[in-house]
Amino acid sequence: MAQFFYILTHLQEVIIPLFNWFGNWSYLLLFLVTFMETGLIIFPWLPGESLIFVAASLAALSPTIKISILVPGFFIAALLGDLTNYTIGTKLIRLPGLQKRVGGPRLAQTEAFFKRYGLLAVIFGRFVPVIRNFVPMIAGSAKFPLRKFMIGNLIGVTLWVSLAAGLGYFFGSIPLVKEHFSLVVIGIVLLSTLPAGIIYSLRAIRRHIIKKRQF
Repeated sequence: MAQFFYILTHLQEVIIPLFNWFGNWSYLLLFLVTFMETGLIIFPWLPGESLIFVAASLAALSPTIKISILVPGFFIAALLGDLTNYTIGTKLIRLPGLQKRVGGPRLAQTEAFFKRYGLLAVIFGRFVPVIRNFVPMIAGSAKFPLRKFMIGNLIGVTLWVSLAAGLGYFFGSIPLVKEHFSLVVIGIVLLSTLPAGIIYSLRAIRRHIIKKRQF
């Protein structure tokens, strides 16, 4: 865990040697990480917007790394990742064991939720770490229309990549950011987890209130 946290907060020390060793193949590795973080629910711990931010920041500093390749690459990787995750959701729901667990009232509630908030959930879920790993799969299992999912996915991914890459490229050239790069990355990670923390806290408070009313 300590090694992972070190890598997460020193991504610049990983990415620059990566390009020195593997050249243009490094882009593929970065895009693969984004695809796995987005498309496979077993990898929610992989860096998301922090990776895009750092890569874009380094593109502002190093002529070796091209922002013109990073942005479309991250966009395609995240888009395909969400689509893969959605497809997994449509297939998993057919498994008898999973149907018993999430079928019936739970699945009906999920389907009702996506009918009401589906598009917004797909768009804004993209900005919440961990949650974004499950939204596409839940959308698929809840039979949320693929066309609507792709519209939300397109909007969400466009905003997500544009903001992370745009801010990274802009701040990458600021001397203060260069000097405290690790602290900036930690700040981004903490800010990105803030919405999930707020949602968890509100749910805990709600459960506590319901419990109190029952007694």
